[in-house]
Amino acid sequence: MKFCSECGQPVSLKVPAGDNRPRHVCDACGTIHYQNPKIVAGALPVWEDKVLLCRRAIEPRYGLWTLPAGFMENGETMDEAAQRESREEANANLIIEGLYTVISLPTINQVYVMYRARLQDLDFHPGEESLETALFGESDIPWNQLAFRTIRYTLERYFEDRRQNRFPVHVHAIHANNRQPDA
Repeated sequence: MKFCSECGQPVSLKVPAGDNRPRHVCDACGTIHYQNPKIVAGALPVWEDKVLLCRRAIEPRYGLWTLPAGFMENGETMDEAAQRESREEANANLIIEGLYTVISLPTINQVYVMYRARLQDLDFHPGEESLETALFGESDIPWNQLAFRTIRYTLERYFEDRRQNRFPVHVHAIHANNRQPDA
């Protein structure tokens, strides 16, 4: 950040009084610009014993499979964001059943919040950000073509939990210590 979004003047990176980490502070008006992680909200839509996946039509990870998810918008709740993303990416109508995974990605400043959801019907199809949408059973998941580690983690937990018929909330962190993309 080079300029203040409040007054347009230059900013400096410094620790403001009463704080403990460097922030961009406007040299003219004193506005402190906090930069915090972005929230990605999504859903794990289920129909009987299958999950709905979307093949990405956008970067990053074009052509790979994912659960419907995306950045939360101002003015919406996390579950509203998950439902909106499911409509945008898969035109899917779903009922949110509960919070499922919360995954921190500190190296890219994101937090994934994924909800278990039930598809209301089979009237889904690709949205603008998807090349295709499809239901997959556990043995049919394209595991080597998943776009993000967060999606793999969520799917692995889901199939393990389904075998035990219990769905606790999973809280996890993924650090950049292996080759697959952080998200």
